[in-house]
Amino acid sequence: MLRARNPDRSLHVDSAGTRLHVEVFGEDDRGKHTIVMLPTWNILYSRVWKMQVPYFARHARVVTFDPRGNGRSDRPESGYTLDQLYRDALAVLDAEAPDAATVVGFSMGSNEAAMVAALHPERVRRLILIGPAIGKSASNPEFWQKRERYEGGGKYNANYWLENYADFTQWFFRQVFSEPHSTKPQDDTCAWASETTPEILVQQEKEYDRNPVVELLPRIQCPTLVIHGRDDVIIPFDTGKRVAEAVPSARLVGIDGAGHAPHVRDPVKVNLCMSEFIGEVTRPREQRLSRSIHRRHPRALYISSPIGLGHAQRDLAIARAMRSQRPDLEIVWLAQHPVTRFLEEAGETVHPASKELANESAHIESEMDEHDLHCFQAWREMDEILLANFMLFHDIIRHDHYDLWLGDEAWELDYYLHENPELKAAPYVFMTDFVGWLPIDDAPGSREAEVAADYNHENIRHVERFPFVRDGAMFIGTESDVIPRHFGPNLPFMPDWIPEHFNFPGYVLPFDPKDYADTERVRRSLGLETLGLDPARPLIVAAVGGSAVGIHLLRRIAAAFELFRRDAPEAQLLLVCGPRIDPASIPPAPGMKVVGYVHDLFRFLACCDLAVVQGGLTTTMELVANRRPFIYIPLRNHFEQNFHVVHRLRRYGAPGPTYYDQTSPAQLADLMRERLGKTMDYRPIESGAADTAARNILTLLEERKGRGRSFSFKP
Repeated sequence: MLRARNPDRSLHVDSAGTRLHVEVFGEDDRGKHTIVMLPTWNILYSRVWKMQVPYFARHARVVTFDPRGNGRSDRPESGYTLDQLYRDALAVLDAEAPDAATVVGFSMGSNEAAMVAALHPERVRRLILIGPAIGKSASNPEFWQKRERYEGGGKYNANYWLENYADFTQWFFRQVFSEPHSTKPQDDTCAWASETTPEILVQQEKEYDRNPVVELLPRIQCPTLVIHGRDDVIIPFDTGKRVAEAVPSARLVGIDGAGHAPHVRDPVKVNLCMSEFIGEVTRPREQRLSRSIHRRHPRALYISSPIGLGHAQRDLAIARAMRSQRPDLEIVWLAQHPVTRFLEEAGETVHPASKELANESAHIESEMDEHDLHCFQAWREMDEILLANFMLFHDIIRHDHYDLWLGDEAWELDYYLHENPELKAAPYVFMTDFVGWLPIDDAPGSREAEVAADYNHENIRHVERFPFVRDGAMFIGTESDVIPRHFGPNLPFMPDWIPEHFNFPGYVLPFDPKDYADTERVRRSLGLETLGLDPARPLIVAAVGGSAVGIHLLRRIAAAFELFRRDAPEAQLLLVCGPRIDPASIPPAPGMKVVGYVHDLFRFLACCDLAVVQGGLTTTMELVANRRPFIYIPLRNHFEQNFHVVHRLRRYGAPGPTYYDQTSPAQLADLMRERLGKTMDYRPIESGAADTAARNILTLLEERKGRGRSFSFKP
């Protein structure tokens, strides 16, 4: 799992003989403002700030550190008094923020933050307290009493911690994240809690007393922001209100429906609230403004998913169709490598901020194993990356105007717009070729099945509660392509729900199959001879997409080809490694040509006698469109490739999938013999989908002739 932003520097700071692990983000420029985010209760460590660090590190220096007793800091047997933790904070400030900084505290960490602001006013420029646990009494006697049974709040007990710490953390973080659909932060915090021990937490309860901080609050003179969830069941909202009333210059922000950790569960709201409070620190160095009458041409911001190049191919087809129908339309792309490379080669305009996007493709690769990607779990683990990229998107649209937002599987944009519908400032179109997370493990009691259904339920509630967020929603395909399954127990049947909320333009191809019907002509136009291939001999093309997970499959294909060629010595293999696999990693073999990235790969697939590919939708649908025989091997544990794609391909008459455990070199060689040059009678793919999609989208740019008129192409 990759982080959205890695520290620019890591170090240890000594505090009373204990080493505290410190991370510094942002340019190491002492002239920039510094934001120090303090630890909370040492049941957690600095990763609790993962939703804030990437955003603020683009504007300031951000310093975090693990508390004594957790993370990569030391774990002394004692020394967990409030005074010592306050001195730990001072030690880190001395090392990394000698000038006045913004200090941020969460829950118990608000005590140390308030102490620094009250006792060292010269050190704190601004103070932010989130869910402050200030003034709560020390542990009551029941905390130490041994019981026969521990239920509910009774689990907050020293003996239960020592006996069943894992169950306590699960119960506790369900209280912290009391908001519906909070399975991910609950799972995260339980994992972080395992980095410490119940013995350390018990010791801190013995030593820690936060009551003295209440008396210091009136001494705080710096601007102070208190953020508190109004539905906080750990520290009541009234506590935050009393803290704000006690601090002379404090402002209170209460978030309706929020629990104890809104910066984790509602990070956009909290980040923007903090950004406004911090002020000039988070404003851009340069801003583009224009008078409305000066905007001569409509502008669209197109967000294209980096997970696979197939999205970029269809997005470019739609963009070209839009410009064909509306020549004055300016399209700017927000995308990541390798999509940016493809777009730049196609002559498109890529937004310069694209280089600041957190790398989703690299994260997906970090989650891969041998021809294995648990797609749903990888997406869940990408939450901080998705949030960081949404915050970048928000910075872009806040400081520059676009008349239209387009998102192709831009899940971060769609999710956080529904979580924060007040941020919608332009017509928005969401596009996808699948709807519905499906568990690989759907056995009774499966945690994966439970969580997938919960994600689907949240999405359904979003769409039904805020229908105005999506001005258009397109399922790239037809109604028949929707898999006949339920979203989960007691949730809608997909073929019933999806047509009520999506438009179906058909499957978008980046080409007209008629232009590739003459395979001999296509081969001549490609100049296969320059690759050392003979246009007159049988051609197999193998490709595995834009990620590095395909290296194992490529090696199997190469080995299978050596066996196959014993019976078909005239056959040739073009092995396409894509942008992330080094061609030199594949040993050479007679009749085989290994290449890296190939622009417009569909042209080579259109004239092959056989293709061997992964189970990605784009590549397989292009093969169907050009009536090519193919073998496709879905990634293990990839729910989209194993369920959604398989369903769609069967509808078009394609052969069933070949699973990875059925791809020994001998088995693959047998399949090659069976399918090479075979005439295929697939169902035709609907034509004109890109033009249909473009027409639907462009209705959103029509001049509004009446106040409040809405141009929506929803069903």
